[in-house]
Amino acid sequence: MERSGERSSLFYERCIIKSFKNNGSLHRIWLENWQVPDRLLHPGHAEQSMWVFVNDRTTIREADGKEWVSRVPAVSFFIPDQWFNVVALLEDKGIRYYCNVSSPPCRYDDVLTYIDYDLDVVLFPDGGWEELDRDEYDRHKKEYRYSPIVRMRAEEGLKQLQKRISEQAAPFEDAEVLRYYAEWKSQNSDKGDRLP
Repeated sequence: MERSGERSSLFYERCIIKSFKNNGSLHRIWLENWQVPDRLLHPGHAEQSMWVFVNDRTTIREADGKEWVSRVPAVSFFIPDQWFNVVALLEDKGIRYYCNVSSPPCRYDDVLTYIDYDLDVVLFPDGGWEELDRDEYDRHKKEYRYSPIVRMRAEEGLKQLQKRISEQAAPFEDAEVLRYYAEWKSQNSDKGDRLP
C-alpha cells in the first residue's frame, strides 16, 4: 500500500481518481490518469507536496454507470491537507481551471479518493472567475448532514481558492500546466503502467 511520500518518484504512474459524496456514495471516476514523478515537479509544487496528474481524453464513469470521454487534456492538482483540488483543462481558447471544494485527497496504491462538497470555482482564460453550485451545496449540506466542521472546512477551502486565484498563486500558472502536459506527452508511449 502506498501513501504520501512512499511511491516511486522515478516514473509516471497510472492512477484512478474517484470522488464520493459525503454519504459515501460514488460521485465520479476518472479511469486513467498519470501521476507526475517527484523529480519533474516544479520546486514550489514539491514544497507543498502537491500530487500532479495528467490525462488526455480519459474515460469518465458517472455514479449511474454511464461512461463518457473527456473532451480535452487535463492537469490535476491535489494538495494534502487542503480542502480543494484544481483541474486545468487545456482548451483551444486557453486554460480553464475547474476547482472543486473537496476533502483533502487520500491515495492508496493506484487509487486517489476525495469527497466532493459541491462548491466549485471556474477560472477562465481571460482571468475572470465564477463561483458555481452554491444552491447544490446548500441542499446537500442538509440532505447529507454536513457536520459543522465540514461546513467550516468547505468555506475555508473556498476562501483559499479565491485567495490563490486573486494572487495568481500555484497551481494557477499556465506555463507550468503546459510544461507538465508537454513533458508527459513527449514520454507517453506503450510502455505499460510506468512511463519514464
